[in-house]
Amino acid sequence: MKTNSLDFDAQALREKILDLAMRGKLVKQDPNDEPASVLLEKIKAEKAELIKEKKIKKSKLLPEITDDEKPFDIPDSWEWVRLGEIGNYIQRGRSPKYDKESLDHPIISQKCVQWNSINIEDAKHITEDFFKKLEPYRFIQKNDILWNSTGTGTVGRLNIVKDNYNHVPVDSHVTLMRMNQFIDSDYIYYFLRSPQIQKNLGDYLTGTTKQKELGLTNILKINIPLPPLSEQSRIAAKIAELFALLHKVESSTQQYAKLQTLLKSKVLDLAMRGKLVEQDPIDEPASVLLEKIKAEKEQLIKEKKIKRSKPLPPITDEEKPFEIPDSWEWVRLGEVLTILRGGSPRPIKKYLTDSPNSINWIKIGDSTVNSKYIDHAAEKIIPEGLDKTREVHKGDFLLSNSMSFGRPYILKIDGAVHDGWLILSDYDKLFDKNYLYYLLSSNFVNFQFKSLATGSTVKNLNRDRVAHTIALVPPLLEQKRIIKKINYLLTKLNIKLY
Repeated sequence: MKTNSLDFDAQALREKILDLAMRGKLVKQDPNDEPASVLLEKIKAEKAELIKEKKIKKSKLLPEITDDEKPFDIPDSWEWVRLGEIGNYIQRGRSPKYDKESLDHPIISQKCVQWNSINIEDAKHITEDFFKKLEPYRFIQKNDILWNSTGTGTVGRLNIVKDNYNHVPVDSHVTLMRMNQFIDSDYIYYFLRSPQIQKNLGDYLTGTTKQKELGLTNILKINIPLPPLSEQSRIAAKIAELFALLHKVESSTQQYAKLQTLLKSKVLDLAMRGKLVEQDPIDEPASVLLEKIKAEKEQLIKEKKIKRSKPLPPITDEEKPFEIPDSWEWVRLGEVLTILRGGSPRPIKKYLTDSPNSINWIKIGDSTVNSKYIDHAAEKIIPEGLDKTREVHKGDFLLSNSMSFGRPYILKIDGAVHDGWLILSDYDKLFDKNYLYYLLSSNFVNFQFKSLATGSTVKNLNRDRVAHTIALVPPLLEQKRIIKKINYLLTKLNIKLY
């Protein structure tokens, strides 16, 4: 996550903490700790006893770890070990038989295992017969690690059980890992979350692109840098402490970002009400400017250079949410701007080209959240495509009319736009470009866009609805003073200008 005041990437810091921890560089080694080599002998002896008592099954012998498999050096008191050697029970759940009526027996699926929680509320439920056939060891216990083992987008996600659950199993898409008593489960959990595993997850996956799978064989063979037991606990505790601190910083940063957004909205709100700068009686009123523009338009219609547009309804007093200075005017955007919708030549592949004489094909994906401008286009089309789309020019405004609808951008390039954009042009006689940008970015206009947007799942703005949006026109000279004041205040408040 990044903010205006602090280049703070919490996820990168978490990964760095985990990386240092797994290399033995997060906490100091204690020479009094019993070495991991002795610990491994204890684990072998205990597992042999458990097998003898038929409490766990004997597992297949795992191959020795070669030097090529060791990605980095570890402290002398540590040992490289395979995950299967230190787990008492590592197995996927069984394929369930679901019960759509009874809610007596929940079963954990990939959906339940999230990075931040194990959410039993999302669990499906199994039949009584299926439940009764489950062996006792299949029910999750405190400190078990649950690892999603199938599904694009979910495979590799894991969490550790920290609550007591009453006879809850996992399904066949989740691997349950129960460590030996001489292993700190929190340490293993953090290792499996670390970049060593998560950034190299593809090395452990099998299957097709559509259905990647984390197989049990590969899980058992995972190499783990194992510290002495006491050091495992110190490392896990240190990671938890640092993660908690990061969470506090992250929360504070998010709160600060919200405050910045609120302050920016307040500045723009004052600006749009005529309360940010003083009015100057020398300024030519907006009404005079509007009359000049109206006269010019009538002349162009008379000369048949443009067509007379359908008149928009007058703005009623009920539509005006607040008082404005006497030198300002209320207008509908469609009265003072040319508003058009983009168009897409189809099939688009027929018109795409890499030719140097081609035309910029400007799509929603060419815009960025943190920019006021669009200055490049990833794709280009041949000139013949212009007949089936809309041509745009430097200085034109684009409004996204779907998804993040209503967000304004100013073009720094010429080109053509597809039908995901609305084009606003011919504004320069009435609006300063930067004032218009702030006007379109203000809550006053944005709230209208949201109320006018249509569609159920994906909201859309159409041309007519934007044309009906009411806006404020100060004198041109006052617009420039407003821009200067906005920029000054946002800079002082350490808030991005756009």
